[in-house]
Amino acid sequence: MLFDNCRKDVKKTILPLGHGDPSVYPCFRTCIEAEDAVVNVLRSGKSNSYCPGAGILPARRAVADYLNRDLPNKLTPDDIFLTAGCNQGIELVFESLARPNANILLPRPGFPHYDARAVYSGLEIRKFDLLPDREWEIDLEGVEAVADENTVAIVVINPNNPCGNVYSHDHLHKVAETARKLGIMVITDEVYDQTIFGDNPFVPMAKFASIVPVLTLGGISKGWVVPGWKIGWIALNDPEGVFESTKVVQSIKQSLDITPDPSTIIQAALPEILEKVDKNFFAKKNKILKHNVDLVCDRLKDIPCVVCPKKPESCTYLLTKLELSLLDGIKDDIDFCVKLAREENLVFLPGEALGVKNWMRITIGVEAHMLEDALERLKGFCTRHTKKTDTETESPSSVENE
Repeated sequence: MLFDNCRKDVKKTILPLGHGDPSVYPCFRTCIEAEDAVVNVLRSGKSNSYCPGAGILPARRAVADYLNRDLPNKLTPDDIFLTAGCNQGIELVFESLARPNANILLPRPGFPHYDARAVYSGLEIRKFDLLPDREWEIDLEGVEAVADENTVAIVVINPNNPCGNVYSHDHLHKVAETARKLGIMVITDEVYDQTIFGDNPFVPMAKFASIVPVLTLGGISKGWVVPGWKIGWIALNDPEGVFESTKVVQSIKQSLDITPDPSTIIQAALPEILEKVDKNFFAKKNKILKHNVDLVCDRLKDIPCVVCPKKPESCTYLLTKLELSLLDGIKDDIDFCVKLAREENLVFLPGEALGVKNWMRITIGVEAHMLEDALERLKGFCTRHTKKTDTETESPSSVENE
């Protein structure tokens, strides 16, 4: 819809800052170690076959080792299931949890694929809020208010897309305690665990698996900037065996047997990708993202109608609040974004797509010069649509007659 409103007669290139795929920009090219790992497997000719539904053993073992670095309750390869990206992991898990009258707790704002998949799987969606005035922490009182005996799980996205925050150890501990009190499992999406450029360290939710069963979704698409490689995982950290006794494990295995597998070539390369990556690659990528965040936040100081309440410290987005009371003729976030696309060939994502009205998401995983151009266009758009004061609307003749 937004791209349809861009116009050739505007005579400006289209700036697509509504979705996130940094891989298309040279500055975010993945590391040479990851590319070499895939090339070596491809040239070996040893990974051209079908693979088991759960994934090949060396890859599952490598994922377990990668996650175990920070976990007290260690995972084994049997706790790992490889998926065609993190999105397929969401689909498999939701299908496994679906049953009559079941509901699932999703964050607002959130990642739209969770909502779409819950509806498709027949899970009732119940929303809890993330609180902008508390650095986007989860409203745990709100969680307890919307949960009931039919609630099967709560979804926690950390580092958070779209808010860009990283939850503290104490807050995640409270989330685990709340989930245990409610008798539900925690599904944690940690695909951005290697995309952090703030001061808060990443804490995996599975550290609290002794309190509550934790199902972790992850992958290399964001950290290594290779979404097209389509490799992710489901990890079950559950010392008490709840996933087994409730047949979640059985359901995931059955679903994997009838769904497409991730490429055997990428699976075979995964151990080398996870083990041999140069940490300087992550540091360089995250330094670029931090620079982009600082650039956008600095430029927004001159645009009063677009406010960022919390500077992101992770992920590739910046969530802003629209102060529509300062604007003339703009009804809501969708109207704002449609008119912005029409007048400036600039595409941002309306907050309504994320579950929050009159907010807007800006992608920062692009070249810096694109952001500079985008902020100039945004400033011009907002200036044109800013409400005029009484002094500004006075006619020259009325001023002369005074």
